[in-house]
Amino acid sequence: MATAQKRVELVEDQAQHNVIVQTFTNGILDPGQPMLGPVEDGGTIIANTAPGCWGPMITPKLRGGHEVTQPVYVEGAEPGDALALRIRDVTVTSIATSSGHDTSPDGYFLGDPYVAARCPTCDELWPETHVEGIGPQSVICNGCGNPVTPFQFVHGYTVVFDDTHSVGVTMAKAAAEEIAANAAHYAALPDNSVQHPILTFAASDMAGVMVRMRPFMGQLGTTPSMPMPDSHNAGDFGPFLVGAPHPYAITTEDLAKHRTDGHMDIDAVRQGAILIVPVKVPGAGVYMGDMHALQGDGEIAGHTMDVAGSVTIQVEIVKNRTLDGPVLFPLVEDLPPLARPFTDAEKLKAEHLTQHWGLDGLEDSAPISVIGTGPDLNAATDNGLQRASDLLDMSVAEIRNRATITGAIEIGRNPGVVQVTFLAPMSKLEQADLAKFAREQYGL
Repeated sequence: MATAQKRVELVEDQAQHNVIVQTFTNGILDPGQPMLGPVEDGGTIIANTAPGCWGPMITPKLRGGHEVTQPVYVEGAEPGDALALRIRDVTVTSIATSSGHDTSPDGYFLGDPYVAARCPTCDELWPETHVEGIGPQSVICNGCGNPVTPFQFVHGYTVVFDDTHSVGVTMAKAAAEEIAANAAHYAALPDNSVQHPILTFAASDMAGVMVRMRPFMGQLGTTPSMPMPDSHNAGDFGPFLVGAPHPYAITTEDLAKHRTDGHMDIDAVRQGAILIVPVKVPGAGVYMGDMHALQGDGEIAGHTMDVAGSVTIQVEIVKNRTLDGPVLFPLVEDLPPLARPFTDAEKLKAEHLTQHWGLDGLEDSAPISVIGTGPDLNAATDNGLQRASDLLDMSVAEIRNRATITGAIEIGRNPGVVQVTFLAPMSKLEQADLAKFAREQYGL
């Protein structure tokens, strides 16, 4: 605790109401590294975020698969607390981006291409690289002058967004190459970002497709309690660290204990939502990144349209509310139909049934979405059901029933991030210190 507090004092003596973030990690979330802030309880964090997956994936010196913001210390947050993150704003700043389904050529990584890229020619791990020209062989090792390609497109595309950032269109080869020649500009890379923009690859396998923008945060959460690659701070990517041959190897027990599931890729984590996250280190260490312009449930291609953007988050400490993983209160329109709050007309019909059949009354309920993660979707669902059971002091069997008749199991990311969403008794939400967030979000 003393060490963490000392680090914060080096940044700022007093807690600030607003903390502006313009710096990034090297891909590793490390509780031993300095944090920004502190930000006061109730204060806001304003960040300029860098694109997530593909740019960092082709930048070998980045060690986590993403380039997330430097964590922010929240004054008064302690392990065993929870932190409510109200997402006030998510705005895309990129003009264009590129993505697609990937492959990892043999020889270009040590065990995991997201974590330990290497140059197969000079055998340098995390080599310094630069860009020469455009195309899939344009990332060059500074040491030996050969291409370093831990990731390549199997099928990729370049998309340009309209001026209102409401729609986009995928580009043909000539346009993609024109954009690639000025990739950092079109990506709107933040000044302190070190990634090579993926637009440099000039992917153009799927031209003329119109898309609808719906931005959200793929990474948003708190720092794990041991060093961990940012994209692996989740129960599906995390198992790749178990027994790995690189320096960030961990055990299964360590993963379960220390991760915070900040890498969710859940499209409901967007402007207007309230995300409740665990605190596992002093000051919480709030970080964010991997903004997506849009995504269908499951992110089945493995990646989607990663963009630069500006984000505003308001923080609130929930004292002594231990969480194993995140809890989400989505916007009403993002809830499954069966989990949406009942209208007055629906309640009136239900009250007639209770009176006719001699029931004491209707249960007072509200939506909640508990995040589950695991190596596959079955394991993630089991994890989410157990987390919901522990959180609300209800049996797993009852959670299963409620999610079936008043909610749904939704896929955030394949292979293993889900939302267990259902209408929960308000009395149970009160006991869990979460009822205030449900009332705020749904006007109850």
